[in-house]
This record gives sequence, structure tokens and C-alpha cells, in this order.
Amino acid sequence: MSRPSLIDLENRSDFIRRHIGPTQQQQTEMARAIGYDSLDALIDATVPAAIRRAPMNLPGAQSEQQVIQRLRELASLNTVNRSFIGTGYYDTITPPVIQRNVLENPGWYTAYTPYQPEISQGRLEALLTFQQMILDLTGMDLANASMLDEATAAAEAMTLLQRVNKKNRSATFLIAEDCHPQTIAVVKTRAEALDIEVVIGDSGALLEKHDAFGLLLQYPGTHGDLEDISPLIETAHGKQTMVAVAADIMALLLVKSPGALGADVVVGNSQRFGVPMGFGGPHAAYFATRDAYKRSTPGRIIGVSIDRRGNQALRMAMQTREQHIRREKATSNICTAQALLAIMAAFYAMYHGPDGLRRIADRIQRLACILDKGLSDAGFSRDNPHFFDTLTYTVGDQQQGIIERALASGLNLRIIGSDRVGVSLDETTTTEDVSALWRAFSGVTSAPSVASVDQSVEDNAGIPEALQRPVDYLQHPLFNDYHSETEMLRYMRRLESKDIALNRAMIALGSCTMKLNATTEMIPVTWPEFAGLHPFAPRDQTAGYQALLAELEAMLIESTGYDAISLQPNAGSQGEYAGLLAIRRYHESRGEPERDVCLIPSSAHGTNPASAALAGMRVVIVACDEQGNVDLTELREKAERHKDELSCIMVTYPSTHGVFEESIIELCDIVHHHGGQVYVDGANLNALVGIAAPGKFGADVSHLNLHKTFCIPHGGGGPGMGPIGVGAHLQPFLPTHPLVPLAGLDKDNDVVSAAPYGSPSILTISWAYIALMGGEGLTQATKVAILSANYIARRLGDHYPVLYTGGAGNVAHECILDVRPITEESGITEEDIAKRMIDFGFHAPTMSFPVAGTLMVEPTESESLAEIDRFCDALIAIRSEIHAVQDGTLKSDDNPLVNAPHTLEDVVSTKWQHSYDREQAAYPLASLRRDKYWPPVNRVDNVYGDRNLFCACPAIESYQEES
Repeated sequence: MSRPSLIDLENRSDFIRRHIGPTQQQQTEMARAIGYDSLDALIDATVPAAIRRAPMNLPGAQSEQQVIQRLRELASLNTVNRSFIGTGYYDTITPPVIQRNVLENPGWYTAYTPYQPEISQGRLEALLTFQQMILDLTGMDLANASMLDEATAAAEAMTLLQRVNKKNRSATFLIAEDCHPQTIAVVKTRAEALDIEVVIGDSGALLEKHDAFGLLLQYPGTHGDLEDISPLIETAHGKQTMVAVAADIMALLLVKSPGALGADVVVGNSQRFGVPMGFGGPHAAYFATRDAYKRSTPGRIIGVSIDRRGNQALRMAMQTREQHIRREKATSNICTAQALLAIMAAFYAMYHGPDGLRRIADRIQRLACILDKGLSDAGFSRDNPHFFDTLTYTVGDQQQGIIERALASGLNLRIIGSDRVGVSLDETTTTEDVSALWRAFSGVTSAPSVASVDQSVEDNAGIPEALQRPVDYLQHPLFNDYHSETEMLRYMRRLESKDIALNRAMIALGSCTMKLNATTEMIPVTWPEFAGLHPFAPRDQTAGYQALLAELEAMLIESTGYDAISLQPNAGSQGEYAGLLAIRRYHESRGEPERDVCLIPSSAHGTNPASAALAGMRVVIVACDEQGNVDLTELREKAERHKDELSCIMVTYPSTHGVFEESIIELCDIVHHHGGQVYVDGANLNALVGIAAPGKFGADVSHLNLHKTFCIPHGGGGPGMGPIGVGAHLQPFLPTHPLVPLAGLDKDNDVVSAAPYGSPSILTISWAYIALMGGEGLTQATKVAILSANYIARRLGDHYPVLYTGGAGNVAHECILDVRPITEESGITEEDIAKRMIDFGFHAPTMSFPVAGTLMVEPTESESLAEIDRFCDALIAIRSEIHAVQDGTLKSDDNPLVNAPHTLEDVVSTKWQHSYDREQAAYPLASLRRDKYWPPVNRVDNVYGDRNLFCACPAIESYQEES
């Protein structure tokens, strides 16, 4: 055996073997266990040769130390000035106890969306608290559990108002000109595809001139104007025009709620509550409305229900509203929310409490009053008569000098037109900042003392008396009991312990790719150089970000085979939407605007038809054959039938059924032949990277779920990122931004997210993952993902039928276990199996998607062979219990499956009335005695929760009974 050289030792990447669960030897053993001599032999038999690609031209894998060093270099290229730009983004102070124990804690950031409520009670409680916070501050009846960003929330408000306004069927929507520019741009994009006419101008004048179904107001306005909008809302309602208000959450601590002023919908951003700016995101937007509109409200809503024993339990309520159920009839295509950031904002409110939050808002407003008094004494007169934290001044030809002096002092101001300057203060503003701003405006080197000016300023000088608000919010004990760090720390730990996240066990969710989110990848997210930048900061201050984003784009282009990337979409749903808009614009540019038919296979993700409808397309469903493949005969027939109006097809590859369809190239050719474009949903890209590239085998556009394939964590239901890759012919139609125009794009292009690059602070994660893995590591990860899925399919195949396989009898990176025959024979359903998995310490596989009565399993490459075997052992043990039900050993109406999951309260109760023993309930495998997860509630009653809808925090007694 030859001795390795120093170069060999230094070039070795330990990270690849840390990311990929099975060892090299185990990979060979797993391949042999399913009938192949090697992993490569399995891949050759599974992936169609026609789509295989040459090795990726990516740099080799770097060590964790090298990646951190490079990211430090990139971070150092950013200049973090004191930001006074405002426009919906403000600096904030993240309480360290929240940063360390939530944002940087895998127990919170690796959790999945709470579709299985029994193992999600902790994050559900935190999200319910977020909803309560929003209800209190907005004065509305109902709030959801977050939205992607404020601009998206405003667009959703527009479509809700159109749906629910039965008294005014106009197709016109009005937008006040003092709304944030990025919000206006996103709403305009949404409206055009839906044939809604948008009119922008002075809100009072708009109402006089136009008949409209809805009006959007900003409160306070983008330039700081704080007006009593109740007369305007009353006038609008008199014309049967409903009103949405985009409100600053910090201002709502001092001013009357929009609900009290008559608003029908209230939206905004919770970023000011402890979530870093992060160059634009991620942040949790909020959406609140009247109870009457609950069935039309987009996004996720957390509700209170009961479990099997009648105890209080939380769940996601009214899920039948969601896009994965309603498809093209959905009210929205929103899938990913911003759960992790909403949880942070809720904890921020709990940590400070109503009085602490009020002090923060009072201090901001007081400093704004002091700043304005000093500027007034220096001869500057503000444009906005009333204000909370934002002041705007018309300064004429002094603008350039003021901006230059501010920049020289490390201050970023908002530049408005050619003669105005805006200043927005925030929680981090200091008295030294105020003095520096005085000097920047006046040009003098000295300034009066802040203390002396403070003496001449009245309380709440900028807020009209009619708008001043008492502390009439956040009175629930949850916002008043955790103000010490000790209590806050323990409360967050209690919630975390109720849940199953990736730091506890494998989460084998098909289609969701719950893989390792490595610590090294996560570290840079909270560095000030990445977290502290305003998204509209001058470009010369963001050189590090620009370099990182350019490098990431190049990495993703090489990984997918496309020619260009847009990083703007801040969720997979937004990526679908942006990709379809690019196709729409492409056809329009060729003089074919009539092309509006989108073909979608019946197996598609629910967001596909919802996104198509949102993009103004007509959905035509294409059936699948008995093998789960797209029926090419029907595809040809429908493509021919709609050849003059065919826009595109949306297809997932490998298919949603977990199979590499041999006919994908032929499918692309059929659609192209009839004038359409091919959209390949990137949900299953974890089975392609390094092996096949959609941009090379016929696709025109794909969205890339960076929170799946490229390791951004799911965060309990968000953040996510959904950039799109496109062919060169679609590149001119990628989204741009009104305040930060993107190079090479028309300034009038569509805008799909509030920030130019979506949620850029988490793009550092995907950059780090690719750099750590290199081309070889990424390819190996894909192969092992396919290996692990086939190993599971083979181990479980004798116990649960695998519904679909490819030509060689293999699956792709996931497999569907068909429970329907088992249900027919035993009465045990896929839900019973899913809930029994909790007793074994596992999050259930994806249930009843894409086929009702099934379980879809995706192990990913990150799970060790030991964990995969433990998972298989659990399902095999459950199958044995089902056999016992079938042969009568276990009662059909009283067995461990129909009663699952079992809580500690069940097992220690003095009354055990089941026909099976406690040991079988709690410890069905001996290994569970070493490490047992106890679900905090029994099976949740979904029907009760919807019939008795309650979406606010219950009385504190219900919490006290648990502890």
C-alpha cells in the first residue's frame, strides 16, 4: 500500500463523508443487497442513458475551514453602514437568547412543516402565538401563520378582496402612490396576469374617479406620512370598495390599529421584531383579515382542536383551502411560509412584552422627534406633517451634498428623486446617530446636544392625538410571563422538546428532501456583514454579496444545464410563478399572446396548477398510465388539440411517482413541436444533480428548491428559496426590481418578490454546500440518494407493495408504499401507520400524496445505514401488528395502530383499558428503551378543529395544566 503524499492529504475532503450517511463500504453492501455489484451499476440501470450528462465542471470539494475562510473574505467586502433607508426594512436587535436557541438551533431550523401535528406541538404553539400577536396589533379577527414578504402579502390581499367583494365586481384595483415601490411592483405583476387593472395615484382622487373592488393603503406611508385613514376607508366602503392596509408593525405599538380604522385586510412585515435585514430576507410577513373571509384567506392558519383523549391540541386548520388540495381552484399558490422567522418575531414579542415593546417604539418615535427638531432649527422643513419614525425633506440642490456627507460618516439615507431625502429611524438608532445626521444635513462640524433638544420636544409630537393608542394589546399571559432570560430559555426548550426535527430522527418525507443542514453551512447567516445589510444599500457597499451571488449563479447553472439564473423567487411556489411568467412574456414577445394553455400531468404537485392559474393560464390535465408515467398518447392528443394556444407543460422529473420516466425527451419534443415550452419542476432535483441536467435534456425552465436539494433548512415550514434556471431564450424575461434594477434586464420586467434577490442571507447556505461538496461530492450525493431509496424499497417490498417502479424495477430517490390493499384486508389506514410511526420515534412519510392511501418515502443521502435500517425495522414491526389485526390477535377497534400515538400520560395512567399491553404501546422495539420520544398529545381530531375554528391563543389555564 503506497503512502499518501502531502498533496493527497491536503486535497482530501472530510465533509463529503460527513454529509453522506452510508460509508463507501456500506454503499457497496447496500447495492449488492438489491442485486447490483456496485453503486454505479445501480445508477446505470436506473437512470435513462439518454439523459445522462458529462461530469460537472465545478471546483473540487473544499474543506470546512477553507469555506469559512472564503466566506469571511466575501463578507469583508461588504460595507455595513448605519441604515436609515427604511422603505419597509429596518435594523433591529435580535435578543441573543433567541438567536442562539432558535435561529442557530437545529431543533428549530431543521423541523418540517407541521402537517403531522402530534409531533409539531411546539412550533404550532409558537406560530399560534405569532397569530395572536398579529391579531392584537392589527385589530383584526383572523391572522395566518406568516407570508413570504410584505409585497407578496399585499398581492394576496388584492386577490382576496376580489374574491370576497360580492357587491362590486369591477376588475379595477387602486393603489395609493405612497405605498412602498417594491410592493406596488409585485402587486402590478400579479394583477396583470389575472386581468386586473391597477390604477396608482392619490388615494382620495382615485376613489373619486374610479369604481374599484379594492384599494391598497400604506400606514404610515412610504415617505413617513401618518394620516388618519378612517375617513378614506369610510369613503371607499361607501363606494363598495374594500380596503387593504399595509401597516408597519412597530408603528402599531403607538398608533390605532387598521382594524379599528375599518380595514378589511391588514398586511405587513414582522422583520422589525428581531429578524435581521439580511439584504432583504428571509422575513415573515403577516396577513390578517375579518373572520368572514377565513375560507378565502391564503397561507397556513394554526387552530386549536382536541386530541383523542379530549385534551387541547393544535393543528393547521382548514387545510382544504390550501393549494395542494384545491390545485387550479386554489385561492393562492403559496406553499412555503416563513415559519422560523415568524417564530422568532413571536418570541421577540414575548421576551419584551407589551410594555417593553412600547418602550422600544416610544424611544424610536422620540428620537425621530428630536431629529426633526434639530433639523428644523437648522432650516429644514419636513414634507410629512405627521410621522412615526420616518422623515422626508425636500432639500433641492443640497441633496448631493447631504448624501455625500452622510456616506462619509457611514450613514445610508434614502434618496428620493433628485431633490428629496428620507430618514427612517429604528430600534438600533443612537443619540450619536442623531448628531451625525444633523451634521450630514447642515454641513457643520458641530451639533447641539441631543439632551438639550430633547427638553423642547413634546411626547408623541409626530402622532395625531386621534391616532394615539394605549397599550391595549398583548395582554395574554404568554406575552407577560417570559421576560427573564431564564424563563424564556426554558419555555423555548419546552416547546422544542415537543417536536421531531432532524436533530432527533430521520424525516423520510417523500418529495420534501429532508437532508443534512450542516453547521458549517449555517454559521455565516448571522454574521453582521451578511445579516446587517439593507436590500437597497448602495451597490458599492455590497460587493461581497454580489460576488457570492454571481458565484452561486454559476454553480447552479452548471448543476442544472441552464443558461441563466434568477435568484429573486423566495419560495418554490414563487419560482413556479416566475418561470411561468417568463414563458408568458416569451410568447408575447413572439406575437403569440393567445398561448395560455398549460398541460399538467395528473400526478403533479398541487402548486403546479395553482401557479399556472395565478399566471393567467388555463390548466389542461394529462392522465398518467398504469405505470405512473405521463400518458404520451393523451399528451400528443391534447398538444395537437391545443397547438395554437399551447403555452407549456409543467412536469416533475423524476416524476412525482418516484420514477425516472424513459420518455422525458420525447415528452419535451412533443411539446416543443406544438409551440410550447417545457417547465420541469425542480422538486426532485436531488435525484439529478451531477447525473442529468434538465437544461440539457429538453427543459426550458425549472425552479430549484434550495431548501431541498441545496440544503437550506425547512425551518418548520419556511424559509425556502425557489430560484429559476432558464434557457437563453427566456433570460430576457427574468424578474427585475424597481429600486435595484438587475443587469441585462428591461426595467419594466415582472417583479415577484419584495427584495431583488429574494432571501439572500440564506443563499450563503447553498453556496457553502456546493463549495463543500464540489462536483464529485454533489454527484455522489445524488447517487446515494437513489441507492438509499432503492434499498428501502427492496427491504420493505415484501411487506408493503411499492406502487411504481421504472423499467428495471427500480425507483428514483423516493418510493411510494401502497397501503390500499392493506386497508382493504385489515381496516388499517395509511394514517394509522403514520401515527404509529410516532411511537417508534419517527416523523411519518408523506401521507396520501401523490396517490391517496399511500405513503411516500424519501430517505436522502444524509441518513446513515443504521438509521435507514431502524426506519425499515419500524415499518416491518408495524406490518406485523397489522397481521395481528388481520388474524384476530389484536382487536380491529382496539390496537396499537388505531390508538396511536401513545403519550406518556397514556402509559402511566392508573387506568389501562386496552386489549394490548403498555409495553407494546410504548416500546414496540427494544431500541426505544435507550431513547424514547414521547408525543405531547394523542391523535388530533381534525374534524373538531374545523367545526370549532379557534385560531388565537387559548386561556393560559390550558397551558398550565400541561406543565
